[in-house]
Amino acid sequence: MKDVPYWRLSGFYFFYFAFVGAMSPFWGLYLKSLEFSAFQIGILMSLLQVMRIFAPNIWGHMADRSGKRVAIVQLAALGSLLFYLGVFFGTSFWWMFVVMAGMSFFWSASLPLVEAMTLSHLGERMARYGYIRMWGSIGFIAVVVGLGYWFDYRPVSDLLWAVLGFIIGIALFARVMPEAVIAPHEHDHAPIMDIVRRPEVWTLLAACFLMSAAHGPYYTFYSIYLVDHGYAKSAVGWLWAIGVIAEIGVFLWLPRLHQVNFERLLLLTFAVATLRFLMIAWGVASPAMVVAAQVLHAFTFGAYHVAAVTLIHRYFRGRHQARGQGLYNSLAFGAGGTLGGLYSGWAWEGLGAQWTFSLAAGCAILALFVRLRRFPPVNA
Repeated sequence: MKDVPYWRLSGFYFFYFAFVGAMSPFWGLYLKSLEFSAFQIGILMSLLQVMRIFAPNIWGHMADRSGKRVAIVQLAALGSLLFYLGVFFGTSFWWMFVVMAGMSFFWSASLPLVEAMTLSHLGERMARYGYIRMWGSIGFIAVVVGLGYWFDYRPVSDLLWAVLGFIIGIALFARVMPEAVIAPHEHDHAPIMDIVRRPEVWTLLAACFLMSAAHGPYYTFYSIYLVDHGYAKSAVGWLWAIGVIAEIGVFLWLPRLHQVNFERLLLLTFAVATLRFLMIAWGVASPAMVVAAQVLHAFTFGAYHVAAVTLIHRYFRGRHQARGQGLYNSLAFGAGGTLGGLYSGWAWEGLGAQWTFSLAAGCAILALFVRLRRFPPVNA
């Protein structure tokens, strides 16, 4: 893509989601190896989301005011690296709480700013976002498959060194990332809350909040759930990979369509997520059902994420772009992810695994109803 710093942006996504590929499937297993309870694991894993409630808005506001988005991404990468080093110096619950909270505060700053810069570099070619974003999915696959096999033969504590390497990669690519020109917009000086109050915007943010809450049990306990039902860690890695391979298919397919109705696509993803989490809840004994549920990740993350970030980019223009993406990350992945992590820890011990994933399905169908109630209709 001419005039787009394809490989520098793609490299950042690769290492950023390689980090996610190590943390989401395996960090819970590492915490379990430290003999933390399910509730403690839920709290610690939710910190990755808790900080996304506050941090993206803080960093996004600084970026929009200063216009120096790259410098803030670089600062965030360095801060997350320094805090992460603490995992090598203690394993108590409260020590891990402080380390993960600090790391997450800085780590969560990067993605919304990079998303805004990527879409700014693409300009009117936003449908090609998937060509860049898919490298994050490739990084995720490489890590979940590789570490899945690795942990069949090696202790899960090796995860600490792998994650360190990925954070260093994030920091290195942040150093070479180019700044994007921020196109001026007529509403640059209007309060951002004027945009948020629009029915099509607040219902989108509310629905994304519920969609992230629906994924809480998946990102916190899915690997533990599979291992408890007799699946090998290498199989767990491949199951995560299948979902992301399907996700890459969506990233490659969407730009080939002449016209994409992102609004209708978003509604479809909520319906598919409801089905997927019910399949996970009640079909874990069937490998075929488990694989089929993972293929649906193409919709519940791949198509969902492209639709959501594109709609957010359309609603928040000009100098509101970074704060718009930050607000989306804060309310969806931050607040929604936090709720998902906390209720999953409570439900796992109180209701059991099947009903925990059934609650996830309930959050997804509620997201569909919330978005359907928007007014006026959006032609996207």
